[in-house]
Amino acid sequence: MKNIAYFVIKFWIRTSLHLYFGKIKIDGLSNVPLKKPVLFLPNHQNALLDPLLIAVDCNRKPYFLTRSDVFKSSILNKLFELVRMIPIYRIRDGRATLKHNELIFDKCANLLGNGEALLMFPEANHNLERRVRPLSKGFTRLLFRALKQNPKLDIQLVPVGLNYSSATQFTDEVSIYFGKPIALNELFIVADERATIENIKDKVSLSLQKLTTHLSEENYDEKIAKLNASKPDYLNPIETNKIIKDGKYFYGTHELKYKNGILNRLIYPFFLVGNLPVILLWKLWLKPKVWEPEFTDTLRFALSLLVFPMYYFLLFEIFNYYLGWSSGLIIIIGLFLFNWIYVKCSRR
Repeated sequence: MKNIAYFVIKFWIRTSLHLYFGKIKIDGLSNVPLKKPVLFLPNHQNALLDPLLIAVDCNRKPYFLTRSDVFKSSILNKLFELVRMIPIYRIRDGRATLKHNELIFDKCANLLGNGEALLMFPEANHNLERRVRPLSKGFTRLLFRALKQNPKLDIQLVPVGLNYSSATQFTDEVSIYFGKPIALNELFIVADERATIENIKDKVSLSLQKLTTHLSEENYDEKIAKLNASKPDYLNPIETNKIIKDGKYFYGTHELKYKNGILNRLIYPFFLVGNLPVILLWKLWLKPKVWEPEFTDTLRFALSLLVFPMYYFLLFEIFNYYLGWSSGLIIIIGLFLFNWIYVKCSRR
């Protein structure tokens, strides 16, 4: 029963994500091992959308570790458990809560020992900046725990680059780059745990820096302003990082093709009128409650996921009452198709 519920929820979320984003580009999916224990290690920019995007399109059925402060509702906890979310505790959650991580790491080690896939953010926090931040050693503790239980375990580390056109704006686009798997056993330095940890972190960090746009921290604000002015294709981190490496964006001599949004300006008034109640609900009620910029897209997607089905149903009932079911159905299908076209084309 749980498997059926999982696949229904996965289908619902996957379909909703592909309707919500103007474009979802996936690269390197063939790099994901299908039969070995896998630890996905993505960069982290966009709160809960990051793990959802990977989980629904990675060809595995991963468990993913999520900051514990989202596990506050007993009702939601059942849903989180169903979709394989596991809480991870941080120092900001209270030093006393850190002891719970021992049980979490034991659980994750057992999952890897059974050939399962896990997803964990090695940066240990989210940030909208387009750079790979220093990696925490927390994910290496999990790996050591798994190998302690089974030294012959062939764990594969798969770095994942998440690249958003504009992570807080609607409509947005995203690309997901799955890097080549890194065999954990090949990174071990005999009798030197500290050196092994640094070796793992360096290897994963360098891989991530190739799979997502990476600007160094020094003078970051100045660099990102100049890079944005050159209007790069952030969905292509390889090309964007080449521009950064060449330094051409500093002088404005290199400009990538950019989507000018003309269609967006032309049809947005119709989109606004057709979806006004939902848009007002977002702008007047939920958006003011966003506590961190990184959660903007997550909460907007959650609202769309839950409210739009009810909105379409309510409109159908209204049109069915006044015009009949066939006319009501045609209007609702027309609105759905219009919204879909708007999302897919407004950034082109």
